[in-house]
Amino acid sequence: MLYARLDAARERARRSLHEVYRGVGAGGTRQAMVEREAMAAAQSLRLAQLNAVERGLCFGRIDDAAGRSTYIGRIGLRDDDHESVMIDWRAPAARPFYVATATDPGGLVRRRHLHLKDRTVAGIDDEVFDLEGMSDGERRTLVGEAALLAALRRGRTGRMGDVVATIQIEQDRVIRASWQGALVVQGGPGTGKTVAALHRAAYLLYTHRDTLERRGVLVVGPNPMFLRYISQVLPALGETQVVMSTVGELFPGVRATAADRPRVAVVKGDVRMAEVVAGAVAERQRVPRGDLEVELDGLVLRVPRATCARLRERARAVRLPHNMARKLFVTELLKELARAEARALEESVRLDEETLRELAALDPEAVEPLDLAGDLDEVDLRLAADRLWTLDPVRRAVDGLWPELTAQHLIGELLCDPDVLWSVAPPGLDWQELVREPGAGWTVDDVPLLDEAAELLGEDDSAARVAARRSLAERREQELYAAEVLQTTGLLEEGVFDRADVLADRHADDGLGLTTADRAAADRTWAYGHVIVDEAQELSAMAWRMIMRRVPAKSLTVVGDIAQTGSAAGARSWASVLDPYLEGRWREERLLVNYRTPAQIMRVAADVLRSFDPGQELPESVREGEWPPRAVGVPVSGLPALVSAELAEIGEGVLGVVVPDDRLAEVSSLFPDGGLDAPVAVLTVGQAKGLEFDAVVVVDPAGILRQSPMGGRDLYVAITRATRRLTVAHQGELPEVLARLA
Repeated sequence: MLYARLDAARERARRSLHEVYRGVGAGGTRQAMVEREAMAAAQSLRLAQLNAVERGLCFGRIDDAAGRSTYIGRIGLRDDDHESVMIDWRAPAARPFYVATATDPGGLVRRRHLHLKDRTVAGIDDEVFDLEGMSDGERRTLVGEAALLAALRRGRTGRMGDVVATIQIEQDRVIRASWQGALVVQGGPGTGKTVAALHRAAYLLYTHRDTLERRGVLVVGPNPMFLRYISQVLPALGETQVVMSTVGELFPGVRATAADRPRVAVVKGDVRMAEVVAGAVAERQRVPRGDLEVELDGLVLRVPRATCARLRERARAVRLPHNMARKLFVTELLKELARAEARALEESVRLDEETLRELAALDPEAVEPLDLAGDLDEVDLRLAADRLWTLDPVRRAVDGLWPELTAQHLIGELLCDPDVLWSVAPPGLDWQELVREPGAGWTVDDVPLLDEAAELLGEDDSAARVAARRSLAERREQELYAAEVLQTTGLLEEGVFDRADVLADRHADDGLGLTTADRAAADRTWAYGHVIVDEAQELSAMAWRMIMRRVPAKSLTVVGDIAQTGSAAGARSWASVLDPYLEGRWREERLLVNYRTPAQIMRVAADVLRSFDPGQELPESVREGEWPPRAVGVPVSGLPALVSAELAEIGEGVLGVVVPDDRLAEVSSLFPDGGLDAPVAVLTVGQAKGLEFDAVVVVDPAGILRQSPMGGRDLYVAITRATRRLTVAHQGELPEVLARLA
């Protein structure tokens, strides 16, 4: 019945969209055009949502003491009489499905979990809260086991699945927490913090759609592999309007994946790098060593050095970004050059003293001294300045003092110039680590520097402001039409659009059908309504500066585990990274139950955790595993045989081979078909962050410990990626922290 309702809704959306494209009932007026575009946008969005929820449409049912049954699914559906037949999982009416417990059932008699394979019910799990309240017939239909443990026993697929059917009460608190302010979700391995954060994005878009659909939600992940892993979660929940990015992709036009050496990353991530970038910008606002001299057709235009310095200070005083303040500097300097040109012309026509005496005898007025510079009024100065700006020697001279700069140009030159780095670096910053060869590619840690530079440089937007003023009247007219369309088409009542300015935005699109997510991802200055940062402990202080620019309202969900910090530039505490921006105005939710990692594996992880952070709280596993973790002495050449044996043991699912950074190429060559969609994936610890596998083989644990100052944390991450089986492959002595496996 529910899939039939879904098919009917799809057919209505397709039919409406087809009719819009055919122009049925459309006139040639402007309002008719707006109406067609509004209907097309609305039906396209609705069709995309309906197509995204095909898999696992309905996953639950709740029965209350009054005998009412309510189905819970990925979206809400109604019958032909507009009566609800399935509740959207984000709706308040669905919350009892997630929060009911044996001690506090919230009026429920039973919670039923439905497992679908395609469009067929493949399994049912019942949880009974009030057996006495059920009829004999209902008691006879009780089936299944707890849905959570059933989900954990299923094999991985190489992509994260949504857990909307198995959300636990502590995760539900995270998902439905207020969107205002900053929420820190601190959770150890296996606590479901990532998937809870993604469901939070879907929930916020559902409950605050009028605000967040217009501004968008940004999800920042630790690496591209992680984003690919989670890529299907939000579409499956009916949400397609979210921007997903790594730190290395947050600067439009740059896709950085390479990592710096730990010592370099520490320097680039230091918040004092903001002073370095500011100093590099100021260094490009120069005055000549002597007077400024520009040669034009035999004339030398001369502007005193003191005048150049005065113009520079005046331009700096307006406190505009470099490229915007440049306009003031250039305008004033061109006027000075125009006066200098007039003085040079005056000098060129002066006559010798004997000729002057002869002319004076004939006509005293003919030898009055010239004052071309003094005769120039503002109009003359502007015209002369405009003419001078077209001449190459003038442009070169002006650009030499205050050039127009891009962030890439500035940072690229800065990192190759030890003299400038030395002159602008604050005391105590190890700037020598920054020096590199010209032409080097961008790294992830360069991107916050590029963003800092772009913020300080800005761009001359005077032409854009003029265009904006011209379009203001047109925009108001569009909103007026949009308001009328909302009333006449019924879109307001259907809830597709509920504000005229949102509809006007759709109409004002450039024809490419760009979504909010498309526009936001292409605009460095876009202000998001909410930002979710996963594996947030990895971000440097400079990366946090970049993130905070993108969410002026400081509405954030910060997800991570301080114990898993692998970056040498990462966080040591949440207060250290958030207080500079929020001054203590953030709250923390701790996830303390490990649903993913078996207790046997977590006991090994506890030994590693105590070696570097004995005070850190470890999440409690809800289950013992099928196999005890083990250590195997094996050379790298023996890994294919070991991996084959591990795959045979688990039967189905995905196996992850986690290696030190410097052994990735060597081990990857043994598994040429590896990848997240293959049975075997070979990854470094950094690439494995946030991922999970049925079985994990950790290669060369001693190498992982040695590879960075955060080696202990890296090993902790590596051994907690397994949901079922863990094997440590080593050569030589096993590290002491893994003595339990010896």
